[in-house]
Amino acid sequence: MRAVAPPSDRAARAAGTAPEQRWDPVRYAEHGRFVSDLAGPLIDLLAPRAEDDILDLGCGDGVLTAAVAARCRSIVGVDASPAQVAAARARGVDARVCDGHALPFESEFDAVVTNAALHWMKRPDEPIDGMWRALRPGGRVAGEMGGAGNVAQISGALADALERRGIDPKSRFPWYFPTPEAYRRRLAARGFEVRTMALVERPTNLPGDIVGWLETFAAPFLDAVAQDARPALLSEVRDALEPALYRPGAGWVADYVRLRFLAVKPAADRC
Repeated sequence: MRAVAPPSDRAARAAGTAPEQRWDPVRYAEHGRFVSDLAGPLIDLLAPRAEDDILDLGCGDGVLTAAVAARCRSIVGVDASPAQVAAARARGVDARVCDGHALPFESEFDAVVTNAALHWMKRPDEPIDGMWRALRPGGRVAGEMGGAGNVAQISGALADALERRGIDPKSRFPWYFPTPEAYRRRLAARGFEVRTMALVERPTNLPGDIVGWLETFAAPFLDAVAQDARPALLSEVRDALEPALYRPGAGWVADYVRLRFLAVKPAADRC
């Protein structure tokens, strides 16, 4: 099994968006709750203050947003998934449906927090520009996203299975996983001062079978085949991953690599 090479930076920009990822809040809560549960280091980096107005970019079902809300003056969550936004609102979160490539805010926030969302945005300069515009001078962005090498074994097994079916896996690749150097350059080009930028290997214990992760997070790959062919595809990918990612007695582990950063918009708006 080989790791699939994601589209180049230029190819990703040309492609714009990959096939659509669908979100089911019930499935997400069952198979993806670790996303918010493991956000402690990101919240430490954000260091929310009682006087802060905060934007949560990619709020999902609002669990993390609600936790941050207790530590700041106000928080607004945005997400492209209407279903996830509905789940966030049910938690009492001020959540709004919004494409992260087209944030509508102007100088409204002291901070942006974004967890496991930016790697779904295949035109990365657009959310960076939106975060810049959303922040007041002196505001900060604390972010965590998939970085270079994230889920390489999982995406490699998916790519191999699709290629055996005559399907180009690069056309289905839904993520943008930058190196620290590449993302630092993008932030700096917009005017941000990058305070920290780290690539963190974080093998992540899954709450259930790897098939649950695939059905929750890998819809663009799975949708490449007909519905009745999907069980065979999932079984094939599961078998390929079991030697590397299944630990007897401990369960499945996803090969996560996270890019975690803090960037500041200068108090004197120079750009």
